[in-house]
Amino acid sequence: MTAALTVDLVVLTVRDDRLTVLVVKRGAPPFRGRWALPGGFVAEGEGLLDAAVRELREETGVHTIGGHLEQLATYGDPKRDPRGRVVTVAHLALVPDLPPPTAGTDAAEARWVEVAGLLEQSRVLAFDHHRILVDGVERARAKLEYSPLATAFCGDGFTIAELRHVYEVVWGTTLDPRNFHRKVTSTPGFLQPTGSSTTRDGGRPAQIYRRGHARLLHPAMLRPAEPGCP
Repeated sequence: MTAALTVDLVVLTVRDDRLTVLVVKRGAPPFRGRWALPGGFVAEGEGLLDAAVRELREETGVHTIGGHLEQLATYGDPKRDPRGRVVTVAHLALVPDLPPPTAGTDAAEARWVEVAGLLEQSRVLAFDHHRILVDGVERARAKLEYSPLATAFCGDGFTIAELRHVYEVVWGTTLDPRNFHRKVTSTPGFLQPTGSSTTRDGGRPAQIYRRGHARLLHPAMLRPAEPGCP
């Protein structure tokens, strides 16, 4: 039996002070009317990354990632798709806040949805997309510990308070402002001052930063331990 190949995307952003994911309502069977991650079949001669970008554009109207995009994992359970043997290569995108999406092709609707609600309800998403979402969110949370990819949620220029807010939303926790400021500004290559400042955080002018040259953070920005954990 020949397996078909698809791509699916976990596109995460911080929107309205919440971690949200881009989803589409399926307009065709299987799972017509169910929410799903954007994605679809890879065309003949098409690369996986090209297919992911194309499907995102066709189903949601998002024409550019503008943040970070990487392969997440491959999913190939024989029963994951009722149409037959379909293997999907999932991708993870971390992006700044984007405009509301526009549904297209076989998507009846597209929207940003809070991640927390979807994680709590394993049967809301079609196919095995709940599992893919769980893996994508955990990858994103881990990436924030050992890489500077939290800046992918921020855009070109950001304050320390705005960066801290990203960590708090993605990790679902509250961080001490002074300790956070000390850690991120003392980590080699994490941030680069732009020489500009802003008052958009309120209070005194805050310095604006951009991502530095580091690819890995040393020391890492470790998540606070959950209650009851060592």
